[in-house]
Amino acid sequence: MSPAHTGAPVTTGASFSSSPEPHATEAAARSRATEGSGPPEPHSPGRPGYRRMSLALFAAGLATFALLYSTQALLPAVSADFGVTAGRASWTVSAATGALALFVLPLSVLSERFGRTRMMTWSMAVAVGVGLLVPFAPNLEWLVVLRAVQGAAIAGVPASAMAYLAEEVRPKALVGAIGLFVAGNSIGGMSGRLVTGWAAQLGGWRVGLAAVGVLALVCAVAFLVLLPRARFFRPASMDPRAVGRTVRGHLRDPLLLRLYGIGALFMTVFGAVYTVVGYRLADEFSLGQGVIGSVFLVYLVGTASSAAAGQLVARTGRRGALYLAVTTTALGLLLSLSGALAAILAGLVLITAGFFAGHAVASAAVSRTATTGRAQASALYQSAYYLGSSAGGTVGALAYHWSGWPATVGVALLAVLGVVSITLYGSHAARAQRRPAVVAAASVRGRQAVAR
Repeated sequence: MSPAHTGAPVTTGASFSSSPEPHATEAAARSRATEGSGPPEPHSPGRPGYRRMSLALFAAGLATFALLYSTQALLPAVSADFGVTAGRASWTVSAATGALALFVLPLSVLSERFGRTRMMTWSMAVAVGVGLLVPFAPNLEWLVVLRAVQGAAIAGVPASAMAYLAEEVRPKALVGAIGLFVAGNSIGGMSGRLVTGWAAQLGGWRVGLAAVGVLALVCAVAFLVLLPRARFFRPASMDPRAVGRTVRGHLRDPLLLRLYGIGALFMTVFGAVYTVVGYRLADEFSLGQGVIGSVFLVYLVGTASSAAAGQLVARTGRRGALYLAVTTTALGLLLSLSGALAAILAGLVLITAGFFAGHAVASAAVSRTATTGRAQASALYQSAYYLGSSAGGTVGALAYHWSGWPATVGVALLAVLGVVSITLYGSHAARAQRRPAVVAAASVRGRQAVAR
């Protein structure tokens, strides 16, 4: 039985040739001296360490996602200032998410050697530093370059955070803990867009980006103060061959591949919708930047749905939760086709709730499925996820430029269909795997009955 199911401490570098370094042993000794004479126990709900950990990673998610999507609500203003189309302006978002997708795996490998907390700390420091420079970009090209550097820096946070949670939290509390981290992501995405929108309305899009940079700086300081010391991390060697074997093993796992595909397709929907919705609200309803930014308050729904993902899985199972999430997302897309502003907002609420629930379920399933090399497993999920974001943002913007909002919704619905297909295939594969076991059990019972 794997550690994930026994409640024993998990070491994510099991696929590497590793041994504890002196500083890791000393850290464990200090932890035992602080918390009692027995071995340290994984964090669980209701304990102070769990609360500090949750708040710290909530702050990390808030900071990184506020920065990652800081230009999304400002795209109409960026287009107007530089005189470019929605498709070109969308690269200020796609460059950041694309760079994150490319760098998340290499940085996760470094986290296996140097530690989750150290990787998250340095990543946030660089991302916040670049965030304070972004408002001074002289043209669109420099803005895209700086955003790509920022996205590459942010890449050190998501996979390291999920590997940290998988190591430090009791298995039964893992979905809830990751749900809280994802909730921080949703609050960060909302706050970044809200702050930039209103600040831009007061002083232009550059002021908006400066404001979100300051917000991220405050969150980064809170993260450093609150995050508990890692107690179960063990450094691993950085043998490229061992890393390659770990990655190949994950890519040969059918369940992990399905989860990566689900994450990518869910994010394609989200990237397409939220990259383009600001243009639609400005074009059809003549809303200002502040009001457009306020529309992202619907992210609060995503905060609630991601935090409740653990309870949803407990009641309906993982595939049942995914079916519910994808149905909610599809209904929201169809509702957004209405010409009424209230219906559009209601559609965004459903899309957001479905997306964040599906993302929390899929990402938690990745952490539980991978019993070795969890950082790489999470990194591959993040790569697929953010490639989906980049593709959705760019293709959704091009579709909008070609034929308006219905075309963007069409792109999103194709991605939804992909999620449904993968989930149905997973259900069929699970039944196929169970069938031989059921037949064998029935045969044994038959032989026993004859013997009696």
